[in-house]
Amino acid sequence: MFAVLKTGGKQYKVQSGDLLRVEKLAADAGETVQFNEILMLGGDVPVVGSPRVDDAAVQAEVIDQIKGPKTINFVKRRRKHSSQRTKGHRQQLTLLRVTDILSSGADASGIKAAVGAGSVASAAPVAAAKPAAKAKAAAPVAAAKPAAKAKAAAPAVAGADDLKQLSGVGPALEKKLHAAGVTSFAQIAAWTDADVAAMDEKLSLKGRTEREGWIAQAKELAN
Repeated sequence: MFAVLKTGGKQYKVQSGDLLRVEKLAADAGETVQFNEILMLGGDVPVVGSPRVDDAAVQAEVIDQIKGPKTINFVKRRRKHSSQRTKGHRQQLTLLRVTDILSSGADASGIKAAVGAGSVASAAPVAAAKPAAKAKAAAPVAAAKPAAKAKAAAPAVAGADDLKQLSGVGPALEKKLHAAGVTSFAQIAAWTDADVAAMDEKLSLKGRTEREGWIAQAKELAN
């Protein structure tokens, strides 16, 4: 029996006992995780999901957190003062061993769901925002108008550090960082490689964090 699962924007065909490298998951070595987004189950009676197979899952044991092979990118801009830049990158991956394929009973298994490392930080604010959204919808429309005026008069982020002190950060990029929840030098100083990759993808920074040395600058400014 085999299954086709989806994680990190990619699809994988797996069988029990297979070793699998996927985009980094929020899990430690030795933990068992469960992939719930199953697109197909193969065997004597194949099942194709629409788009996924209900109550099916693939369980796997986390062996280690690893990095992929190093890739080198060389960029040359012929019409911009002949600038050129070489940059290396190693993708963060999770090494897994597939232990079981469930055709049913996934919801009642009690196994931790496999979640990407970049999704953990953003899950809490979304969950916390739901009750506030409900309360806002329940309030009368007339009572909401003064609150809207007060919100417009208040500063965008109270007590935030001046992130424009970082090299390459202007007013527009500072607003994007605030919208992503980044308001202080201490936050940037504590970024890990996973945080840098997540922010690079979320805000389309194109490697600016590493290129401009934001983390080193933030440590000095935070002190």
